[in-house]
Amino acid sequence: MGTYVSIRGWLECDDKQLVAIQEVISSHDDGDFYSGGWGFPRKPFNWTRYVFYGGDIRESTVDWFLGQLGEIARIPASDEDNDLVRGLFHARHEVNGTSEWQVRAGQVFISPADARYGYLDE
Repeated sequence: MGTYVSIRGWLECDDKQLVAIQEVISSHDDGDFYSGGWGFPRKPFNWTRYVFYGGDIRESTVDWFLGQLGEIARIPASDEDNDLVRGLFHARHEVNGTSEWQVRAGQVFISPADARYGYLDE
């Protein structure tokens, strides 16, 4: 059956970056199988846009997902505040445990998840 990784998290961006994020996701579309885990608010409000992902993917496709996150992290700032896309994901590997994926400063930083979040994997 294979080994799975449960990924859940979100990205924060502005309107222009949201369009770029949607383009990255579309360019990696796998026929809406694992790509179907991406979600967007039905009716955004105020100034921050959020993009969510939730899904259990095969371990062999983690690089596919991280490739998307890397491209998204490199989307340039689009306003005078120079805010880059940022976000947080938890990835629970069935064998290796849970890691935290931080999207910030134009990169994806991966580290072991804090024990405080262990309840998410119970």
